[in-house]
Formats: sequence, structure tokens, C-alpha cells
Amino acid sequence: MAGEPTAGGGHIEVPDPPADPAAVARLLTTGTVEVKGRMPWSSNGTFLVEVRACEGEAACLAVYKPERGERPLWDFPPGLWRREVAAHRLSNALGWDVVPVTIPRTDGPLGEGSFQQFVPFDPDAHYFTLYEDEKHHDALRRLAVFDILANSTDRKGGHCLLGPDGRIWAIDNGLAFHHEFKLRTVIWEFGGDVMRADEVEPVEQLLDTGLPADLAVLLDTFERDALLTRARAVVAQRRFPIDGTGRRYPWPLV
Repeated sequence: MAGEPTAGGGHIEVPDPPADPAAVARLLTTGTVEVKGRMPWSSNGTFLVEVRACEGEAACLAVYKPERGERPLWDFPPGLWRREVAAHRLSNALGWDVVPVTIPRTDGPLGEGSFQQFVPFDPDAHYFTLYEDEKHHDALRRLAVFDILANSTDRKGGHCLLGPDGRIWAIDNGLAFHHEFKLRTVIWEFGGDVMRADEVEPVEQLLDTGLPADLAVLLDTFERDALLTRARAVVAQRRFPIDGTGRRYPWPLV
């Protein structure tokens, strides 16, 4: 997958999606779906699709993850696609917009699953190359806080995408929100640093207002309580954690 993706060996034109995220969400929710091909190198069934408005010319590419394509896991229940949606809703609740627009649908070609807006990206960029440029550090720090809150267990370097506008996007968020602390990430370079006010204040606001209903409904009681516990820890400690074990890394790293 690259800035102009291919599927099944053929080139796929990338349509210009609506500029407004709310319009993208409506399009992904109500548009007609055409499967373009299966995404390579994915452990679960993941498909590139084009979603086109039933009326009008609006269209966008999306990454479709149906529950039917998931391999069973011992530590996560079926329905990882719900966690993809939850990650986007947590991103929205924090006001950080680090996860592409992701919506649930029950009427996908292979049944219920998540549809995430495809973001064209630089295929040569990943966390380790992005970290080398200090201009990306603010975005990567914010992503590190997000991963603590979401309890991301699979933040590989290749799950940090550099978009054409210079923004960094976090994808592949299905292994998140477990009630047990399972943080596994490649982002440890900020360990021990004090978090800035702009990194903590959105978390404080989340605690003040409570979890949005559209996020809470995707998590069970233990997962909701654990998310709030992690948020309280961030506010209390205000410091990026250090991995003293050296084992809290996903594999492969990229």
C-alpha cells in the first residue's frame, strides 16, 4: 500500500474525499461499497474498498476490516473492528484527530466491520524515520499519550503514517483497550520526559466530562474502568513512562 495503492496487481486511482471529516463519516456510513482488493501483509482479512455516495460524485477509499476476517485470539474477544472505531472516537474526544475517520457498518460485503478512511502516505516513512526529524516530535509525543490511554498493544513503527499534508496518523488500532495493562509500542524515546500542559489538559477534560456515550458503548465495564484509570494515572504522573524491562515492544518493530 502506498500513496497511490494497488490491489490484485493493478493500479487504483485515489479519489478526492470530502474535506470535512463529518462528510467523510456520512459517506463511509451510507455510500455504496466496491471491494478493490485484499490488503497485503495483513494477518486478518483487510480489504481496500471504494465507497461512493448513492447520490452525487463524492467518493473515497477506505480500509474495511470485517469481523469474519479476524483470526481468533486468546486475549481479545472477536470484534476487533469495534476497537478500531473506539480508537477514532477516543481521538475525537481528546480533540487530537490522530486516527483517520473510522465508522462501523453492519452491511459490508463480508458483514459487519469497520471502515477507515484511506490516507495516502509516504511508504518510506515510519516511526523510526519520523523520529529523526524533530519537527515530528510534538505529534509523536501526542501519539504516545494516546497509546497509553488506549492501551495499544501493537504500535509498530509502520502503524505511524506520514500523510501528504505532513500529519502523522495512527492506524491498526484493533489490539487496544484491554482491561489489563498491555502497552506494547515502539515509542519509548520520550520515556521519563515531563508531559506538557497541552498533552495533559485534554485528558483532564475527558475525566471531567466522562467517556462519550458513543465510545463507552464499544467497551465493556472493565475496559471503560481501565481506560479511566489510565487517564487518571496520566494526569497524576504527568510523565512519559519508561520501559525498564525492554519487553514492551511489538514484533516485528515495523
